[in-house]
Amino acid sequence: MQGSPQTACFRDGRLAGCQSFTTIGLSRTPLRHPSSDRHFHLELLACENTSRATGYGPLPEVLEFVARDLLASGRAVLRGDVVPLPSPLPGGTMTALYAGLPVYFDDDFFSLTIENGSRVAIVWLIPITEQETAFIREQGWRAFEDALALQDPDLLDPARPQLDL
Repeated sequence: MQGSPQTACFRDGRLAGCQSFTTIGLSRTPLRHPSSDRHFHLELLACENTSRATGYGPLPEVLEFVARDLLASGRAVLRGDVVPLPSPLPGGTMTALYAGLPVYFDDDFFSLTIENGSRVAIVWLIPITEQETAFIREQGWRAFEDALALQDPDLLDPARPQLDL
């Protein structure tokens, strides 16, 4: 482990009314996914609408928690994975995070190459409910992403209604 990653906040970008949080430096440590023998370099992303009156809310701390867990375990989190939270996000309905592609952004944002030539995947962590977690475990991540595409929920709203599954 080469040091703890930082968390940064970005506002007023291409997504109007959105604030995004990302890790910076997680990609310095190669991680392995249980389904693969290769190393992965990752940075984590979390997004929410900017309707919050003050402060940043829980997402920066959530990213720090997940980054620390990944570094301690050496495990990568990739598209389709579910990361349980130690406690629900404020509001009580979002109990885990779904690892997805950052589809609200341009396709070029899915990954990047850093100065040492390593390819870095950007993993969007989307808050999900207990029922959505169970659906992913039972039906698979592709079925979950199909439900997301069909129902088109506001994934920038951490208090969004649960999908109709």
